[in-house]
Amino acid sequence: MLLTIDVGNTHTVLGLFSGEDLIEHWRIATDARRTADEIAVVLQGLLGQSPLLANADINGIAICSTVPSVLNEMREMCRRYYGDVGNVVVEPGVRTGVPVRMDNPKEVGSDRIVNALAAIHLYGGPCVIVDFGTATSFDAVSSRGEYVGAVTAPGIEISVDALAQAGAQLHKVELIRPRAVIAKNTVEALQSGIIYGFAGQVDGIVERMAAELSDDPDEVTVVATGGHASLVSGEARSVDVHEPWLTLIGLRLVYERNTQ
Repeated sequence: MLLTIDVGNTHTVLGLFSGEDLIEHWRIATDARRTADEIAVVLQGLLGQSPLLANADINGIAICSTVPSVLNEMREMCRRYYGDVGNVVVEPGVRTGVPVRMDNPKEVGSDRIVNALAAIHLYGGPCVIVDFGTATSFDAVSSRGEYVGAVTAPGIEISVDALAQAGAQLHKVELIRPRAVIAKNTVEALQSGIIYGFAGQVDGIVERMAAELSDDPDEVTVVATGGHASLVSGEARSVDVHEPWLTLIGLRLVYERNTQ
């Protein structure tokens, strides 16, 4: 089985593949203070919590990370606890098959390249990937499978935290869909502004990106992923498909490209 690990600024998502099938997945908080030993304990606890996975035979590990300090500990964890298992860390020099047409390709996060690979594999190009993470990231992929550019906006959690801190009578609310757009209380007013505000942002940015990507914007596939994608994608008219495990699928593809 292949263990895939996507280390984000806020959360780390792990998935276990048997062939092309994702058979289990987990989401844990990203903690830059965790040591390699602590990461191993958490991982082994997750694997051991299911009778079906207690004796799982991990024969490969694929990792991408936007947090350098955590990546260093992940490498050490692999070395100490999975030394006999092949591993691939997505970084410069690793084969992804995705040409990066940016002024400085090294600036592009590894997770965004992995997402581009998975989107092209699943849906073809041109496409726009909307990743609802710590930031809301919009990635443009051409019909030739090239990563051609991006848009980055503040994420939902960051915006909610900032609003709660700046408003004397405002506070953090549960991120769920309100009863109606026009709210009757402060909590639902905040929920409406967050959900429909971000949905409108997605539609506006995607519309402009699609017009630049293709002479026929309707042929551009819009893929939503990330922790809050399910909350907003249903309200954004421009989103064609929601794929929550896009990055994990991309990690599986990168691993295959670099080990076969």
